[in-house]
Amino acid sequence: MEREKAEKRVRELHDMLNRYNYEYHVLDKPSVTDAEYDSLLHELLTLEKDFPELQTPDSPSQRVGGNILEMFNKVEHRTPMLSLGNAFNEDDLRDFDRRVRQAVGEDVKYVCELKIDGLAVSLRYEDGLFAQGATRGDGTTGEDITMNLKTIRSIPLRLKDPVSIEVRGEAFMPKRSFEKLNEAKLEREEEPFANPRNAAAGSLRQLDPKIAAQRNLDVYIYSLADAGETGIESHSEALNYLEEIGFKTNKERKKCASIDEVIEYVTAWHTKRPDLSYDIDGIVIKVDETEQQEQLGFTAKSPRWAVAYKFPAEEVATKLLDIELNIGRTGVVTPTAILEPVRVAGTTVGRASLHNEDLIREKDIKLGDYVIVKKAGDIIPEVVNVLVEKRTGEEKDFHMPTHCPECESELVRIEGEVALRCINPKCPAQIREGLIHFVSRNAMNIDGLGEKVIAQLFRENLIEDVADIYKLTKEQLLGLERMGEKSADNLISAIEKTKENSMERLLFGLGIRLVGAKAAKTLSQEFGDMDRLASLTKEELTAIHEIGDKMADSIVAYFEQPEAMELMQELKNAGVNMEYKGPKKVRAEDVDSYFAGKTIVLTGKLEEMSRNDAKAAIEQLGGKVTGSVSKNTHLVIAGEDAGSKLAKANELGIEVWNEAQMLEEIQS
Repeated sequence: MEREKAEKRVRELHDMLNRYNYEYHVLDKPSVTDAEYDSLLHELLTLEKDFPELQTPDSPSQRVGGNILEMFNKVEHRTPMLSLGNAFNEDDLRDFDRRVRQAVGEDVKYVCELKIDGLAVSLRYEDGLFAQGATRGDGTTGEDITMNLKTIRSIPLRLKDPVSIEVRGEAFMPKRSFEKLNEAKLEREEEPFANPRNAAAGSLRQLDPKIAAQRNLDVYIYSLADAGETGIESHSEALNYLEEIGFKTNKERKKCASIDEVIEYVTAWHTKRPDLSYDIDGIVIKVDETEQQEQLGFTAKSPRWAVAYKFPAEEVATKLLDIELNIGRTGVVTPTAILEPVRVAGTTVGRASLHNEDLIREKDIKLGDYVIVKKAGDIIPEVVNVLVEKRTGEEKDFHMPTHCPECESELVRIEGEVALRCINPKCPAQIREGLIHFVSRNAMNIDGLGEKVIAQLFRENLIEDVADIYKLTKEQLLGLERMGEKSADNLISAIEKTKENSMERLLFGLGIRLVGAKAAKTLSQEFGDMDRLASLTKEELTAIHEIGDKMADSIVAYFEQPEAMELMQELKNAGVNMEYKGPKKVRAEDVDSYFAGKTIVLTGKLEEMSRNDAKAAIEQLGGKVTGSVSKNTHLVIAGEDAGSKLAKANELGIEVWNEAQMLEEIQS
């Protein structure tokens, strides 16, 4: 075939296959048989093989999976993927409603959606073409799984409008696909997946996209990451728009005029849940109006305008065989119940948290008891209560030890705390757990260096502290179980890459008591480098609004230890970055700009730059960008189709600029 004819036919095949795919996987109304579809796809694959230059990123051929990947690259989310606060009963939902109405008034509408039990993903489109897909990760940084997401046929590779947007959704494995996958695994004498959620996550983290293509995954898109550029003013309107441009959204959603309607919807799905072709673990409730969402804002971890109602956990009975003690990185001794394995909420459970000695006493738990077990939030197994009526008299009381089971140091109970602690800084368990924390996702995030590998390295005396990680050689790694040449090379490369991490990851990874990921980011942004942080007094630390007395004491005490300063020097010698690399904190007094110290609202569609870029530029010039207009607003910048926010600014007599005035100030 001549190239010109081939190009024309390829375009025809694109149009047909995309239409048939949309009808089948989004509308659930196929207009051709599977055999017809497969024949057309085969024709396209043949033409692209003969004319490779005709293959495009949005070709339906990309659904079959491409070349095997070396590893997943990291992706920084332009808009963070925050988690949701939880509600577990009607009272929790009414409390959520009360807080919302106190903040925005009585006229509130909600959108209820099924909470799909899958893997949250972010999809970015440039000029209507699917450009990148990523996992949620830690909410700020995820993994690039674009090639695997392309194999999900309900994800459009080209939108009906050539818009540049980012959307969020839930990738999942339908129940039937899960059953077929596990049947095939059992036939091959392989370990089956525990539940569809694990199967979906495992499929999307395959380095071979062809495997993901065989797993028959699906997706529901549930939000626009930033509706600002579209002029959309409500969540329900956003979902309708997403449908119009080719996305698959869940039809079971409902717009509710009151919290009573929300509770009716939630109650109905308690009983209808098993009838679905996919798993859900709750209902997501969101304030509908975008302006009200902006008024409510966010906490550090979640939006105040949304909540996830979690279905009551399944409870089952089993026997408690033993209680095992674990020593955490801060020395806390945590008892764990060893159970006769039992199925709970889709997985086999053999261990459950008992939290502390006081809880064991309070629930009168004895060795050999039959107990009720559930998964808190459908995730963490815990012992609910004892079935006292099933006791035979052979059960035995459990007594916490007086000495650490790992290092035999005497355990202490610090005043005001319920937990027992091992305070020996050389306790092997604490060192091992500290190493696991250091390489974890929210800390240094070293790919391939998981809990089992750390345990092996520690057991073989190859690492004793975190600095030793940066001294590991390929030869040492090759001596570990199940560590081949390629895995060793990848791990050395991953370790090397983390030397460039920004300071906040290292600071969090050190495991300083009371310093979480958010505090580490605040401290790093404020002080800039580890040496300066190490030299600060308690008074200098508590001058920062987010840093309290206890955290300041903990930081000062940590850096007063000679061992801590020796560790810092070892990490420096290994080439680990000690400086903050993120955006600097801008102080209004240090900036010569009209924006400095002012509260500013952006509204309407901007032509020259995106809303996120405009916000970043204003903040770099000392301004504070908020989502709603109030008497505290100093300036409103209005683009095209500015709506209620512009009207409110005029009503309050607030100064209003157009985009050209904003750009002039930014560029001056």
